[in-house]
Amino acid sequence: MDFGLFYFANDKEDAGDRYRLLIEGAKFADTHGFASVWTPERHFHAFGGLYPNPAVTGAAVAAVTERVAVRAGSVVAPLHHPVRIAEEWSIVDNLSKGRVGIAFASGWHAADFVLRPEGYPTRRSGLIDTVTSIRGLWRQEPASFVDGAGETVDVTVFPPPVQSELPVWLTSAGNPQTFRDAGEMGAGVLTHLLGQGVDVLEKRIAEYRQSFRDHHDETEGDGHVALMLHTFIGPDRQKVKETVREPFSKYLASSFDLVIHAAKAAGANAVALDLKEMSPADIDFMVGQAFDRYFETSGLFGTVQDGLRMCEALYDIGVDEIACLIDFGVDTDEVLAGLVHLDQLGQAWREREPAR
Repeated sequence: MDFGLFYFANDKEDAGDRYRLLIEGAKFADTHGFASVWTPERHFHAFGGLYPNPAVTGAAVAAVTERVAVRAGSVVAPLHHPVRIAEEWSIVDNLSKGRVGIAFASGWHAADFVLRPEGYPTRRSGLIDTVTSIRGLWRQEPASFVDGAGETVDVTVFPPPVQSELPVWLTSAGNPQTFRDAGEMGAGVLTHLLGQGVDVLEKRIAEYRQSFRDHHDETEGDGHVALMLHTFIGPDRQKVKETVREPFSKYLASSFDLVIHAAKAAGANAVALDLKEMSPADIDFMVGQAFDRYFETSGLFGTVQDGLRMCEALYDIGVDEIACLIDFGVDTDEVLAGLVHLDQLGQAWREREPAR
């Protein structure tokens, strides 16, 4: 099981230094055997707003690294023309000498689609077709589109990418159909524990593996599952808890409205919350409950030994990579210092990792 770094939310740095954690963390990952650095696509919200375009941040990561994979987690495919996605990431593939990979998502927040309103109604149904189109463009296959004069023209993407095939994941918050779709199309899965427990994720991974095997030759393997986990590892469990409690609680509070929007967009009838009608005490209670759950069961928190127990549990259900989300509000210097302990966890895991 591999370890990567995942970036999403921190906006605490002063202007002119907002991307220090990204750049310094990427350099550390590159020189300490981490598998990947993931950056997302987020729009119009302080929660994740440092990352509106993962091709741009990916290019920055590519420029300061030599080995680590440069990945998007995730490109919101319906917000963009497939040619634009293929062009941008082909540039990053060249800058990185063939290290890019893209997780694709359908999107869920209607406000994001001010960038491309026509993509909202078909954001789910059109995702697979869009990814298929991008894969073809990546292979330098001409694709037909309508130009400004209303004529159908064939276009080919430049510059040609370094990799002959684009490594692809589908992003899922737990929808079983997305897992099955990823398996059918031979893509990986990028997921998280925000709306699903480890027991549910185990079922989803099993469905994904079966779908992959059903549609692909055994020489192609059975796919790749990357799991995003909020992460902070240190030498003392209680000190880690004290360090992360306030910033992670603020992080959870700032993200509640987005989580509720996401659940409603996914059709979750159980979500009937209106934050505007909740008292501060109710919100504090919710945040406290969420923090305790995440710290104990849904994050990579604590000591190296705590981390090894979580790694064993995730390995047993079929996770291939932990994408460690490190920028949830802890002071940047503390996060960077903590990467030493995360690296120790990675080394300890590699020494004891059993063969599948």
